[in-house]
Amino acid sequence: MSNSSHNPSNDKEKKRELFRYLGIASTVGINLVICTFIGFAIGYYLLDRFFNTFPWLTIIFTVLGIVAGFKYLFKIVSKIGNDKGK
Repeated sequence: MSNSSHNPSNDKEKKRELFRYLGIASTVGINLVICTFIGFAIGYYLLDRFFNTFPWLTIIFTVLGIVAGFKYLFKIVSKIGNDKGK
């Protein structure tokens, strides 16, 4: 008794796609943290110490790092949405 609607290659393809999306989702979280930290580090360690403007450049570059992280997030989400539409 075989089920004709059960296709092993289709199941493999669905699993492969799931793991691909999980991998992409894991990089988004890491990227948000790294972008924020890099923005903070540039503002605090490089610019605020050099120009003696603490905390203003630290705040500005931390916000820019957060914005860069979210820009990457939206880019990935739109790419996944375009892939799903095909």
